[in-house]
Amino acid sequence: MLKLYHANHSTCSQKVRLCLAEKGLDWESELVNLATNEHLTPEYLALNPNGVVPTLIHDGAIITDSGVICEYLEEVFSDVPLLPSEPKERAIVRAWIRYLDEVPTAAVRVPSFNMAFLPRYDGLDDDAFQKEQADIRPLRKHFYEKMGRKGFDDNEVDNALEQLSATISRMEARLQDNPWLSGAELGLADFIAAPLMDRLDDLNLEELWQKSSPRVTDWFERLRSRPSFAKAFYPKSRLSEFLPIGDLRRRTSP
Repeated sequence: MLKLYHANHSTCSQKVRLCLAEKGLDWESELVNLATNEHLTPEYLALNPNGVVPTLIHDGAIITDSGVICEYLEEVFSDVPLLPSEPKERAIVRAWIRYLDEVPTAAVRVPSFNMAFLPRYDGLDDDAFQKEQADIRPLRKHFYEKMGRKGFDDNEVDNALEQLSATISRMEARLQDNPWLSGAELGLADFIAAPLMDRLDDLNLEELWQKSSPRVTDWFERLRSRPSFAKAFYPKSRLSEFLPIGDLRRRTSP
Protein backbone atom coordinates (compact mmCIF):
# COMPACT_ATOMS: atom_id res chain seq x y z
CA MET A 1 0.00 0.00 0.00
CA LEU A 2 2.82 2.42 0.90
CA LYS A 3 6.15 2.59 -0.91
CA LEU A 4 8.80 5.11 0.06
CA TYR A 5 11.70 6.11 -2.15
CA HIS A 6 14.23 7.44 0.33
CA ALA A 7 17.88 7.65 1.37
CA ASN A 8 19.18 6.41 4.70
CA HIS A 9 20.94 9.65 5.65
CA SER A 10 18.54 12.14 4.09
CA THR A 11 17.02 14.39 6.78
CA CYS A 12 13.88 14.79 4.68
CA SER A 13 13.59 11.01 4.41
CA GLN A 14 14.13 10.68 8.16
CA LYS A 15 11.22 12.96 9.04
CA VAL A 16 8.87 10.85 6.89
CA ARG A 17 10.22 7.63 8.41
CA LEU A 18 9.57 9.09 11.88
CA CYS A 19 5.94 9.80 10.99
CA LEU A 20 5.50 6.33 9.49
CA ALA A 21 7.00 4.73 12.59
CA GLU A 22 4.98 6.81 15.05
CA LYS A 23 1.78 5.92 13.21
CA GLY A 24 2.75 2.25 13.13
CA LEU A 25 2.41 2.01 9.35
CA ASP A 26 3.94 -0.75 7.25
CA TRP A 27 5.73 0.40 4.11
CA GLU A 28 7.95 -0.89 1.35
CA SER A 29 11.44 0.58 1.24
CA GLU A 30 13.01 1.65 -2.05
CA LEU A 31 16.48 3.02 -1.30
CA VAL A 32 17.84 5.69 -3.62
CA ASN A 33 21.62 6.04 -3.82
CA LEU A 34 22.33 9.77 -3.80
CA ALA A 35 26.09 9.26 -4.20
CA THR A 36 25.59 7.68 -7.62
CA ASN A 37 22.83 10.13 -8.60
CA GLU A 38 20.05 7.56 -8.72
CA HIS A 39 17.69 10.40 -7.85
CA LEU A 40 18.57 12.05 -11.17
CA THR A 41 17.86 9.10 -13.45
CA PRO A 42 15.02 9.41 -15.97
CA GLU A 43 13.10 6.71 -14.10
CA TYR A 44 13.19 8.56 -10.79
CA LEU A 45 12.62 11.99 -12.35
CA ALA A 46 9.43 10.58 -13.86
CA LEU A 47 8.23 10.09 -10.29
CA ASN A 48 9.73 13.23 -8.79
CA PRO A 49 10.76 15.89 -11.32
CA ASN A 50 12.57 17.81 -8.57
CA GLY A 51 15.15 15.02 -8.34
CA VAL A 52 15.13 14.83 -4.54
CA VAL A 53 14.06 12.31 -1.93
CA PRO A 54 11.72 11.22 -0.50
CA THR A 55 8.84 10.25 -2.76
CA LEU A 56 5.83 8.33 -1.46
CA ILE A 57 3.65 6.06 -3.57
CA HIS A 58 0.24 5.24 -2.07
CA ASP A 59 -2.24 3.18 -4.06
CA GLY A 60 -0.72 4.53 -7.28
CA ALA A 61 -0.74 8.17 -6.15
CA ILE A 62 2.66 9.92 -6.17
CA ILE A 63 3.27 12.28 -3.24
CA THR A 64 6.40 14.46 -3.21
CA ASP A 65 8.00 16.91 -0.75
CA SER A 66 8.67 15.57 2.73
CA GLY A 67 6.47 18.09 4.54
CA VAL A 68 3.59 17.40 2.18
CA ILE A 69 4.10 13.65 2.63
CA CYS A 70 3.91 14.00 6.41
CA GLU A 71 0.67 15.96 6.22
CA TYR A 72 -0.71 13.49 3.68
CA LEU A 73 -0.01 10.62 6.07
CA GLU A 74 -1.75 12.58 8.80
CA GLU A 75 -4.87 13.07 6.68
CA VAL A 76 -5.10 9.54 5.31
CA PHE A 77 -4.00 7.62 8.42
CA SER A 78 -5.58 9.61 11.22
CA ASP A 79 -5.92 6.83 13.81
CA VAL A 80 -2.71 8.05 15.47
CA PRO A 81 -3.03 11.85 15.15
CA LEU A 82 0.07 13.99 14.88
CA LEU A 83 -1.76 17.31 14.67
CA PRO A 84 -3.80 18.90 17.49
CA SER A 85 -7.58 18.70 17.26
CA GLU A 86 -8.13 22.40 18.01
CA PRO A 87 -7.89 24.59 14.85
CA LYS A 88 -5.82 27.35 16.48
CA GLU A 89 -3.29 24.85 17.76
CA ARG A 90 -3.17 23.16 14.36
CA ALA A 91 -2.39 26.53 12.80
CA ILE A 92 0.49 27.05 15.24
CA VAL A 93 1.94 23.65 14.37
CA ARG A 94 1.59 24.29 10.64
CA ALA A 95 3.40 27.62 11.06
CA TRP A 96 6.23 25.73 12.77
CA ILE A 97 6.32 23.21 9.93
CA ARG A 98 6.62 25.97 7.32
CA TYR A 99 9.38 27.69 9.29
CA LEU A 100 11.33 24.48 9.81
CA ASP A 101 11.08 23.57 6.14
CA GLU A 102 12.07 27.01 4.88
CA VAL A 103 14.83 28.05 7.29
CA PRO A 104 16.78 25.36 9.20
CA THR A 105 16.18 22.59 6.64
CA ALA A 106 18.02 24.70 4.07
CA ALA A 107 20.61 26.00 6.54
CA VAL A 108 21.70 22.57 7.76
CA ARG A 109 22.78 21.63 4.25
CA VAL A 110 25.71 24.05 4.50
CA PRO A 111 27.56 22.30 7.35
CA SER A 112 26.43 18.90 6.02
CA PHE A 113 28.13 19.43 2.67
CA ASN A 114 31.19 21.26 3.99
CA MET A 115 31.87 18.66 6.67
CA ALA A 116 30.87 15.38 5.01
CA PHE A 117 30.19 15.44 1.28
CA LEU A 118 33.04 17.47 -0.28
CA PRO A 119 35.41 14.50 -0.76
CA ARG A 120 32.95 13.21 -3.38
CA TYR A 121 34.16 15.96 -5.68
CA ASP A 122 37.88 15.31 -5.35
CA GLY A 123 39.47 15.03 -8.76
CA LEU A 124 36.98 17.36 -10.45
CA ASP A 125 38.06 20.74 -11.81
CA ASP A 126 35.64 23.65 -11.78
CA ASP A 127 34.27 22.93 -15.26
CA ALA A 128 33.70 19.27 -14.52
CA PHE A 129 32.01 20.13 -11.23
CA GLN A 130 29.67 22.51 -13.04
CA LYS A 131 28.73 19.98 -15.73
CA GLU A 132 28.68 16.79 -13.66
CA GLN A 133 27.26 18.09 -10.39
CA ALA A 134 25.49 21.45 -10.76
CA ASP A 135 23.96 21.46 -14.24
CA ILE A 136 22.28 18.06 -13.85
CA ARG A 137 20.13 19.11 -10.88
CA PRO A 138 16.63 20.40 -11.64
CA LEU A 139 16.07 21.89 -8.17
CA ARG A 140 19.46 22.61 -6.60
CA LYS A 141 21.70 23.75 -9.44
CA HIS A 142 22.34 27.15 -7.84
CA PHE A 143 22.94 25.55 -4.45
CA TYR A 144 25.79 23.54 -5.98
CA GLU A 145 27.12 26.55 -7.87
CA LYS A 146 27.24 28.58 -4.68
CA MET A 147 28.97 25.75 -2.84
CA GLY A 148 31.53 24.89 -5.51
CA ARG A 149 33.85 21.92 -5.22
CA LYS A 150 35.68 23.44 -2.22
CA GLY A 151 32.58 24.12 -0.16
CA PHE A 152 30.66 27.13 1.10
CA ASP A 153 32.66 30.19 2.08
CA ASP A 154 32.79 31.68 5.58
CA ASN A 155 29.94 34.09 4.89
CA GLU A 156 27.60 31.26 3.91
CA VAL A 157 28.71 29.19 6.90
CA ASP A 158 28.12 32.10 9.28
CA ASN A 159 24.69 32.78 7.78
CA ALA A 160 23.71 29.14 8.16
CA LEU A 161 24.88 28.99 11.78
CA GLU A 162 22.96 32.20 12.53
CA GLN A 163 19.77 30.68 11.11
CA LEU A 164 20.28 27.44 13.01
CA SER A 165 20.95 29.30 16.26
CA ALA A 166 17.83 31.41 15.72
CA THR A 167 15.82 28.22 15.20
CA ILE A 168 17.08 26.73 18.44
CA SER A 169 16.24 29.96 20.29
CA ARG A 170 12.69 29.77 18.93
CA MET A 171 12.42 26.16 19.99
CA GLU A 172 13.65 27.02 23.49
CA ALA A 173 11.00 29.73 23.81
CA ARG A 174 8.24 27.44 22.53
CA LEU A 175 9.23 24.73 25.00
CA GLN A 176 9.01 27.10 27.95
CA ASP A 177 5.25 26.55 28.18
CA ASN A 178 4.86 23.34 26.18
CA PRO A 179 6.43 19.89 26.52
CA TRP A 180 6.64 19.54 22.73
CA LEU A 181 7.02 21.87 19.76
CA SER A 182 3.59 20.67 18.69
CA GLY A 183 2.10 21.73 22.02
CA ALA A 184 0.71 19.48 24.72
CA GLU A 185 1.23 16.36 22.63
CA LEU A 186 4.07 15.11 20.47
CA GLY A 187 3.40 15.77 16.80
CA LEU A 188 4.48 16.78 13.34
CA ALA A 189 6.52 19.83 14.33
CA ASP A 190 8.68 17.65 16.57
CA PHE A 191 9.25 15.02 13.88
CA ILE A 192 10.21 17.62 11.31
CA ALA A 193 12.66 19.29 13.71
CA ALA A 194 14.20 16.04 14.99
CA PRO A 195 16.30 15.12 11.91
CA LEU A 196 17.77 18.61 11.81
CA MET A 197 18.87 18.34 15.41
CA ASP A 198 20.20 14.84 14.91
CA ARG A 199 22.25 16.03 11.91
CA LEU A 200 23.78 18.86 13.95
CA ASP A 201 24.56 16.41 16.73
CA ASP A 202 26.12 14.03 14.21
CA LEU A 203 28.31 16.88 12.89
CA ASN A 204 29.52 17.64 16.44
CA LEU A 205 27.66 20.97 16.50
CA GLU A 206 25.75 20.24 19.70
CA GLU A 207 27.27 23.33 21.31
CA LEU A 208 24.58 25.29 19.48
CA TRP A 209 22.11 24.22 22.18
CA GLN A 210 23.66 22.14 24.97
CA LYS A 211 24.80 25.04 27.19
CA SER A 212 22.30 27.71 26.23
CA SER A 213 19.07 25.81 25.62
CA PRO A 214 18.27 23.31 28.40
CA ARG A 215 14.67 22.81 27.30
CA VAL A 216 15.80 21.91 23.78
CA THR A 217 18.36 19.50 25.25
CA ASP A 218 15.66 17.80 27.32
CA TRP A 219 13.20 17.75 24.39
CA PHE A 220 15.78 16.09 22.15
CA GLU A 221 16.63 13.45 24.76
CA ARG A 222 12.96 12.59 25.25
CA LEU A 223 12.35 12.38 21.53
CA ARG A 224 15.37 10.16 20.91
CA SER A 225 14.17 7.74 23.58
CA ARG A 226 11.00 6.90 21.65
CA PRO A 227 10.80 3.57 19.75
CA SER A 228 9.91 5.43 16.56
CA PHE A 229 13.24 7.22 16.64
CA ALA A 230 15.22 3.97 16.55
CA LYS A 231 13.10 2.76 13.64
CA ALA A 232 13.73 5.92 11.63
CA PHE A 233 17.41 6.24 12.52
CA TYR A 234 18.54 2.70 11.94
CA PRO A 235 22.25 1.79 11.44
CA LYS A 236 24.02 3.74 8.67
CA SER A 237 21.42 6.50 8.67
CA ARG A 238 23.89 9.03 10.13
CA LEU A 239 26.71 10.54 8.12
CA SER A 240 29.39 9.79 10.70
CA GLU A 241 28.67 6.08 10.38
CA PHE A 242 29.98 5.91 6.82
CA LEU A 243 31.74 9.22 6.07
CA PRO A 244 34.60 11.04 7.82
CA ILE A 245 33.42 14.32 9.38
CA GLY A 246 35.74 17.14 8.38
CA ASP A 247 36.07 20.84 9.12
CA LEU A 248 33.17 23.26 9.01
CA ARG A 249 35.04 25.89 7.04
CA ARG A 250 35.76 25.84 3.34
CA ARG A 251 38.68 23.78 2.11
CA THR A 252 41.69 25.78 0.97
CA SER A 253 43.51 22.96 -0.82
CA PRO A 254 42.40 21.39 -4.15
